[in-house]
Amino acid sequence: MTKSLKSLAIGFLLLGGISLCAATVDVSGVWDMTLITPRGERESELTIEQEGDSIKVTMPGFRGGDMAGEGTVTENKIQWTFTVEGPQGEMTMTYTGTIEGDAMSGEAEFGEMGTFEWTAKKK
Repeated sequence: MTKSLKSLAIGFLLLGGISLCAATVDVSGVWDMTLITPRGERESELTIEQEGDSIKVTMPGFRGGDMAGEGTVTENKIQWTFTVEGPQGEMTMTYTGTIEGDAMSGEAEFGEMGTFEWTAKKK
């Protein structure tokens, strides 16, 4: 094998290793989620459908019914947003976090209500 072919082969192996490290984690399924608020912990069930880096998220709403949102998963980072109509008008809730195996955790921003921590474990 010539020096150029060896270099090319090594380059492909390195690129393959990099792309494996950058692979998106599969978060599809049902998760037990805990939102930590000043009024205590709120537990709920979170369902995630994933296609590539895109996710669709549903969970019970705080005032009944289900909330549906969309987001992304990039490597081990997750983000999704819900927009709901409340007594004071429309509110957007943005969840961001880190995935570690069958667990994830992060922060949820609830507009003027502030930011709360959350954790989730896959069922």
